Amino acid sequence: MDEPHVGRLKLFSGTANPRLGEEIAAYLGIPQGQRTVTRFADGEIYVRFEENARGEDTFVIQPTCPPVNEHLMELLIMMDALRRASAGRITAVIPYYGYARKDKKDAPREPITGRLVADLLVTAGADRILTLDLHAGQIEGFFNIPVDHLRALPLFADYLREKNLQDGVVVAADDGAVRRSKQLADRLDLPLAVIFQRRVGKDVKEPVQIVGEVEGRTPIVIEDIIDTAGTVSNAVNALSQHGARPEVYVCATHAILAGPALERLGREEIREVIVTNTIPIAPERMLDKITVLSAAPLLAEAIRRIHMNQSVSILFT
Repeated sequence: MDEPHVGRLKLFSGTANPRLGEEIAAYLGIPQGQRTVTRFADGEIYVRFEENARGEDTFVIQPTCPPVNEHLMELLIMMDALRRASAGRITAVIPYYGYARKDKKDAPREPITGRLVADLLVTAGADRILTLDLHAGQIEGFFNIPVDHLRALPLFADYLREKNLQDGVVVAADDGAVRRSKQLADRLDLPLAVIFQRRVGKDVKEPVQIVGEVEGRTPIVIEDIIDTAGTVSNAVNALSQHGARPEVYVCATHAILAGPALERLGREEIREVIVTNTIPIAPERMLDKITVLSAAPLLAEAIRRIHMNQSVSILFT
């Protein structure tokens, strides 16, 4: 049996998604570490760990979901505090990695925020990164420390397999989703279709062509993120125009659900929206058709394997 990392396994959660931290701790059968997170009068974040972390194998669970700047800064401060407390190793568990949509320069004088955040995490004290479904896979290469990049696709495949959608078709809502969609189609033994869209604004795309047979079939659309649901809504419009059945299943790892997302997802043609709990959804923003799958067992098993110095690659498949 592999030897564990020197020091005990300790979990600490930020304030972004405390319920997910609780589920991970329950799966591992250990209590969460005690910490205090408060604000100064001017809004600055204060963090203090209420127990010894010297030499321990520490994991900080914090998705950088909205409000992104608050949660990112809190994560950085937590890791800085652990580094100054002489923690043995610090792993940043970031189920949702914000600022990932700018992974390259598409126009002059633009930032590459995915790389900027990576530099900030390492500077703050991260020795390792554990994350789930990065918006751009190349962000892994922005780090010079180990990155374990998990996928939620097996969760969606297992759930959808029970639906037994024999007349289904997996649809890539744009060309950036082709690889993920093909992997799901292969797992479900279903055909694949692709909707090619062109960007007409910062958050606006419009469909231009569908490749593949969708007429009379039940579409399954898989995305990594649902932000305003514009891409999904456009895809549903295009599918309807090409004769697909008005029973669309939408899968997405990260449910941001900003702006008009709920209105767009509430349309009749969408049968079910399947997401994970990387980002907490407020009760008032939960639609009856939203199903939340827990990513806690996947993340917890990765944490256990990292601590025990065991292979994490089996979890990728």
